[in-house]
Amino acid sequence: MNIRSKIVLPEAYEIHGIISEFDVEIELNPPQEDVQDQFTTGNYRFENGRFLFHVPETACYSITSGARISVTPYPGADEAKIRLFLLGTCMGVLLMQRGILPLHGSAVVIDGKVFAIVGESGAGKSTLAAAFAHAGYPLMTDDVIAVSLSDDSAAAAVYPSYPQQKLWEESIEQLGLLSHNYSSIYQRVNKYAVPIRSQFCREPLPLAGVVELIKASEPEPSIKAYNRFEGLHVLNVHTYRSSLLHLLNLQQWQFQSIARLASELPVYQLRRPADGFSAFNLMDRVVGLANKREVVNS
Repeated sequence: MNIRSKIVLPEAYEIHGIISEFDVEIELNPPQEDVQDQFTTGNYRFENGRFLFHVPETACYSITSGARISVTPYPGADEAKIRLFLLGTCMGVLLMQRGILPLHGSAVVIDGKVFAIVGESGAGKSTLAAAFAHAGYPLMTDDVIAVSLSDDSAAAAVYPSYPQQKLWEESIEQLGLLSHNYSSIYQRVNKYAVPIRSQFCREPLPLAGVVELIKASEPEPSIKAYNRFEGLHVLNVHTYRSSLLHLLNLQQWQFQSIARLASELPVYQLRRPADGFSAFNLMDRVVGLANKREVVNS
């Protein structure tokens, strides 16, 4: 998407030249002390086609029709934290409004096709994706995977996000990088924003499979294929910000989308040892899977 933003987004690519129209407009309102007054309970609201999202001491966000995000910050709010929620939750809601399914995870490109890596927080999704990038495989997205199923006859496609990863200091060191070269994520002392422009794919590509990464007690990695119903469950669990679907009245759309994916694409479980650094071993397993060299159990 081409985005015109009143908020500087250093994470994104800057477009040079004349653009006749934009897909998304991001507006910045003057700071207000009382932005929370419109929220009587909770931090989310949906009214008159607008999704309202409040982050205490940071900002109130309004997302409309998948085309406009309005940001009203608190006075003195941290700009990095404003962008954190703008590029995360706000973009997830905006994708839903545009009919694009957001999955929570990372996506890598193997031989021109995308494999989505999903999993619970702390499973190692970003570290595994970083191992792919380190080995020369392009990265498509980190955190929010935008899956398009706009045409019933066309294969699902993944669209790129922005060329940055969020990695823990331990992962950075194990990948042979230096954490002092990067900026820390807001309020995450040991988590850093790592640019990946040299290994970033900027074009949409077909989705070839989904891999759920799980920490396990076994000493060696293992991989197995889920059946269709298990795959459906995995896609449901790892839909980005799925708890907001009921507010947007998009539960049926989401179920139809993941049901289609589960019927058309293979979904796998990849178990990794909870201890030690196994990202490159896991990467080899996924590459073998993509090249039909890896034998999996069903």
